[in-house]
Amino acid sequence: MNIKCIIIDDEHLALDLLEDNINKIPFIELKAKFRNALEALSFVQQHQVDLIISDIQMPSLNGLQLAASLPNCPMVIFTTAYENYAVQSFEMNVVDYLVKPFLFERFLLACNKALELYKLKNDANRNNEINTALDYFYVNADYFFIKVQFQDILFIQGLKDYVKINFKDTRKPLVTRMTMKNIELLLPNNNFIRIHKSYIVADNAITAIKKNFILLGDIELPLGNSFKEKFELIVNRKL
Repeated sequence: MNIKCIIIDDEHLALDLLEDNINKIPFIELKAKFRNALEALSFVQQHQVDLIISDIQMPSLNGLQLAASLPNCPMVIFTTAYENYAVQSFEMNVVDYLVKPFLFERFLLACNKALELYKLKNDANRNNEINTALDYFYVNADYFFIKVQFQDILFIQGLKDYVKINFKDTRKPLVTRMTMKNIELLLPNNNFIRIHKSYIVADNAITAIKKNFILLGDIELPLGNSFKEKFELIVNRKL
């Protein structure tokens, strides 16, 4: 399942960087690149495009105007050096808004969000309702893009600018450069619970609750005070 994508930026180096980033992501297929939005508009009107990754400030037609001009606009990720377009962008329901310069890990997060939305839209088109959800995501670890199934995750530990994904089976944990906040956005709320600033656990892996600790079999993890009330509400709702 590849997402057909075009990229737009009037700066040559920025365009090359976007292309290089996309070439590292296995589920994004780059169909074309443009130095101005008018040429991109013509292409989108004649070809299937699932995702537009575009700068905002460009001559003749800017990124916001391009998105607004398309009656059935594809998914959009904006990349810009300016923060002041963020509110207007999200009012247009864009997938993400990246402020230059951004790390590749942040770009990958935006693409993961686009993949999730793409699959949900496809499911909706096939079944006329959203009856399934994305059950995996990709992480950059050990020089590979590794597919992680939600059902395989036991718990996730935050390590400053990295997260460590621990699995239910005996495989080696994965360590990837990502914040807890960012990986939390990728996880389904009904299957994972944030119990501490440094821990997210799989709901179905919890075997016991002991005062300020959560047990996952033989593994004991702390329940942070600031997360306790929300955790108790979730647990009580599931009883």
